[in-house]
Amino acid sequence: MTQSEATRDRVEQALRAQRIETASWAFGNSGTRFKVFAQEGVPRDPYEKVADAAVVHRFTGVAPSVALHIPWDRVDDYADLARHAKEQGVALGAVNANVFQDDDYKLGSVTNPDPAVRRKAVDHLLECVDVMDATGSRDLKLWFSDGINYPGQDDVRARQDRLAEALREAYDRLGDGQRMLVEYKLFEPAFYAMDVPDWGTAYAHCLTLGERAQVVIDTGHHAPGTNIEFIVAVLLRAGKLGGFDFNSRFYADDDLMVGAADPFQLFRIMHEIVRGDALGPASGVAFMLDQCHNIEPKIPAVIRSVMNVQEATAKALLVDADALAAAQRAGDVLAANAVLMDAYHTDVRPLLAELRADAGLDPDPMAAYARSGYFEKIRAERAGGRQAGWDA
Repeated sequence: MTQSEATRDRVEQALRAQRIETASWAFGNSGTRFKVFAQEGVPRDPYEKVADAAVVHRFTGVAPSVALHIPWDRVDDYADLARHAKEQGVALGAVNANVFQDDDYKLGSVTNPDPAVRRKAVDHLLECVDVMDATGSRDLKLWFSDGINYPGQDDVRARQDRLAEALREAYDRLGDGQRMLVEYKLFEPAFYAMDVPDWGTAYAHCLTLGERAQVVIDTGHHAPGTNIEFIVAVLLRAGKLGGFDFNSRFYADDDLMVGAADPFQLFRIMHEIVRGDALGPASGVAFMLDQCHNIEPKIPAVIRSVMNVQEATAKALLVDADALAAAQRAGDVLAANAVLMDAYHTDVRPLLAELRADAGLDPDPMAAYARSGYFEKIRAERAGGRQAGWDA
């Protein structure tokens, strides 16, 4: 695919402005339902997680913030953690609440039939806003494991009422410039009915709450065959797309590197983002990674994920919008599809390598990290102590 100078300038400008947020938990130990796999050099505390996230930014140039998960990333002084992040060259990003790992939450957190449990869960959401105040974070990201396993186990409508009450209390606590992002998940750990199973449920609650409540799309939280880019387009049109949790899955759930299962899907998603003029930071759409790297080395996996998003974005930016619109107006099905496929099949790696070099970065972040000696350094420095994982 040949590119005019104007097209190349437009694409390069957009790619330079792209920002992708990494996740602190991606650097800790993780695994499957059967086993958590320990690796050498894994961080032992939030400070070391932030240091690893900073390394990803150092080699990619487009990952300047790292999301926190509370209580996994609980510290005595969040302002000091923010200071540490700044010293490392990154900032603290979204604050993720955790109301799914306590025994009290067996029957739900904010939708639990027990008002004392609901109070405990809501208090944690308010705690997370306190953390945001201390770190300067913009986004409170909420995912609830709440649901039921059996018909008749609880009143479905009453659970929605409880959810609405909890969201309202947390929403009203937000400060100026802060937002609430509501995530959804088709199934698991509840198998009969999740309380927020789909984008429509999340959207309905956000619509009621107000303009600072928006939907976040986890790309792994859908049934096989779901047209995720359609959801992206609809939420963008409604002004209710707050962000993404990027990952990939083959059958169910998520946590593989984004683009691993279906890179064409990632391209189609990013095409809708470009089409909706939602790529730049000014749009307010947050592009975050939500992954647990079970068998692959942590930092290289995050670097590779960032690069996958960059490549899909570059291809989406190369779509000839005028030619596509003309084919669509003419009802030329094959020509319209060909415009998308021409962009998708373009090898954008040389373009991205050139952009990195222009920015003073190594054109190949994966190779540069491998040569850096950082892994050998942290393997030696982090011997001993308790490694971070799903419970820390």
